Amino acid sequence: VTLGIDAATPLLVGCVMAYVINILMNFYEKWYDRIFKVEVAKKVKRIVCIIFAFLSLGGILAFIVNMILPELINCIASFIRMIPDAVDWLVEFVGEERLYDYFPFLQGGFDFSTISTQIEELLKSLLNGVGGAVGSIVTALTNVVSVIVSFVIGLIFSLYVLLDKEKLCAQAKQMVTTYLPKKSEKILYVTRVVNESFHSFIVGQVTEAVILGVLCIIGMSIFRFPYAVMIGVFIGFTALIPIAGAYIGSGVGAVLMLTTDPLLALEFLIFIVVLQQLEGNLIYPRVVGNSIGLPGIWVLTAVTVGGGVLGIGGMLLAVPLAAAAYRLLREDMTRRQSKVTERIAEDPQTVVEEKKVEEPQTVVEKVAEEVAEEVAEEIAK
Repeated sequence: VTLGIDAATPLLVGCVMAYVINILMNFYEKWYDRIFKVEVAKKVKRIVCIIFAFLSLGGILAFIVNMILPELINCIASFIRMIPDAVDWLVEFVGEERLYDYFPFLQGGFDFSTISTQIEELLKSLLNGVGGAVGSIVTALTNVVSVIVSFVIGLIFSLYVLLDKEKLCAQAKQMVTTYLPKKSEKILYVTRVVNESFHSFIVGQVTEAVILGVLCIIGMSIFRFPYAVMIGVFIGFTALIPIAGAYIGSGVGAVLMLTTDPLLALEFLIFIVVLQQLEGNLIYPRVVGNSIGLPGIWVLTAVTVGGGVLGIGGMLLAVPLAAAAYRLLREDMTRRQSKVTERIAEDPQTVVEEKKVEEPQTVVEKVAEEVAEEVAEEIAK
């Protein structure tokens, strides 16, 4: 089973890529039909829209990397430069004798020569066990190549899926109606509901992430926090993960703030808490909650359970699946209740006897008698 899953991983990746790209492609196809009315242009519509969709997604990813990576490297470099001063401050605060008892290598002040010595010892050990080191390098390179190959195969497979999506959907529908004729209608309906839930979730989550990132950049610029654009883009990117993503991005932003000023990091956390309250109470319920039709408590439940089972991937899958299940259950309950209501309207006496309850008229008479008795008692008092 494990080998089968590993072999099918590139195809699964391709299906996921095709589903996400398809949302962008449909958007471009709608505008393409409005702009180009010539038959010749319609023949190349699919290819042109696929290219635009891939270029758009690649451009977005390149923009995110370009905004985050250079600033992140600078922050890490600043953090490394702060280490000697931080160690000296720690020595003064705790006391040399007490600190050296626990960390003897700090005695004599923090010196990078100890790091160079450790590197030399590490190199010696690597040379002594060069066979194991080479094996580890080969394993790491193999894993990297495997990931790249899986991504390329998935990319090619997604192109084939997008080019022939109507034909593939028709074939899948034909198989269901042929081999499961009695259940085909229900299966197709459930599939349609799940597809609508995933589509609404992706669009809503991306919209919410963009709004949160823009608000973060504007707020940080107003309060003159450093790294406003970089942290805002990073928080918007991590906000694609439901509920927990924005907190992850905020934590990383606070750590980066520490390289400038610890007090500034505390102020940034206060700002993020206020922004999160605004986003959680106003933006998320309207943008994502309404789009998927799932109450907030069930969104939190789905994220918690999905994250515990499959990590970040589980968080992304659990919310739309829970929304689909919630919608199906609600529609089934409504259908069953409407059937009972129709039966009551057609033959109320039979329904009353089946439920073994008193007739409505009897119930009304009893309530009237109880009210009359209470009124008489109040008058007597």
